[in-house]
Amino acid sequence: MKEKQLYLLVFLALVLIVLAILFFTAGEGEKIKKTEMVTPGEEEEPPSAELPIQKITLFFLSEADALLHGEEREIPATSSVVEAARRTINELLKGSQEGLISPFPPQVQLRELFISEEGIAYVDFSREISEAQPYGATSEMLAIYSIVNTLTYNFKEIKKVFLLVEGRERETLSGHVDLRRPFAPMTDLIAPQK
Repeated sequence: MKEKQLYLLVFLALVLIVLAILFFTAGEGEKIKKTEMVTPGEEEEPPSAELPIQKITLFFLSEADALLHGEEREIPATSSVVEAARRTINELLKGSQEGLISPFPPQVQLRELFISEEGIAYVDFSREISEAQPYGATSEMLAIYSIVNTLTYNFKEIKKVFLLVEGRERETLSGHVDLRRPFAPMTDLIAPQK
């Protein structure tokens, strides 16, 4: 028994010696980099490597007619169609930058978006899309097709769009247009480009 304890003590002593050597010699060879001090106002500019962008077209309303008018915007490019579609809808919800009219109240948020293998985009909005503003029949239809045409116009992978509110199917947004089916694009609602 004493012999086993002696071997164990010798083994532990050797492990401690090896660890001590590694601890004190591990830092050798490391060099400290000299950094230049930058005074305020003389900050170095970041490298001019531009991030890739993707041009998209968003569809908004106009006071001139009952059609959807395109507005180009740029978003950061991504290889994921789902992520690009999410960014696109979030840009749509921000509203127009060119004086067109957003069909959505500012409180509306995108909760989730995913695309099925059949090319149906399921777009889930917060409840404010139907509660914050009463829609008439035409404005409800244009709000829906603002989303549908924006997604199908920009992403060939998306063939139809199904709208959800708070993760659930709804009959309508405001009592006019049946939401219980996916919507195909309706290009007749898009104003001709000038």
